[in-house]
Amino acid sequence: MKVCFPVAHNHGLESQVYEHFGSAPGFVLVDLATGDLMEIGNRNQVHRHGACNPVAGLGGHEVDALVVGGIGGGALQKLNMVGMRVFQSQGRTIGENIQLLRNNSLREFLPGHACGRHAHDHHHGNGHGCNH
Repeated sequence: MKVCFPVAHNHGLESQVYEHFGSAPGFVLVDLATGDLMEIGNRNQVHRHGACNPVAGLGGHEVDALVVGGIGGGALQKLNMVGMRVFQSQGRTIGENIQLLRNNSLREFLPGHACGRHAHDHHHGNGHGCNH
C-alpha cells in the first residue's frame, strides 16, 4: 500500500503532517511494503477555493491512501472517485501515523465528513465548508 502525507518540509518519517491537503507545499509518499519514501511537490497548490485538483497535485504518482489533518469535500470526492482512501491524521509525524494506520486506528474520511480537526462531526454537503 502506498500512502501519501501532505508536508511543509520533508524530514522523512519525522515529518510533521500538514493540516490541509490542498494547500500543502509537498507530499511524502510512503510504500508500506518496502518502507521506501519519495518526496512529491504539490503541482496544484495554487488554486481557487473549490477548484482543487488533488489527483493533479500528486503528479500522476500511484497512491492508495492519503493521511491528512483536514480536507475539503470536493477534494475528498475527487480522490474517492479514483479509488483513493483518505484517513484523518491522529499523530504528529508520518511515522506515528503509519503505526496508527497499521493498527487500524485512523478514522477514514467518508463522503459528507470533510474537514477534520476542527469540524469532526459537521456535514458540509455540496463540497462546501472548509477553506482548504
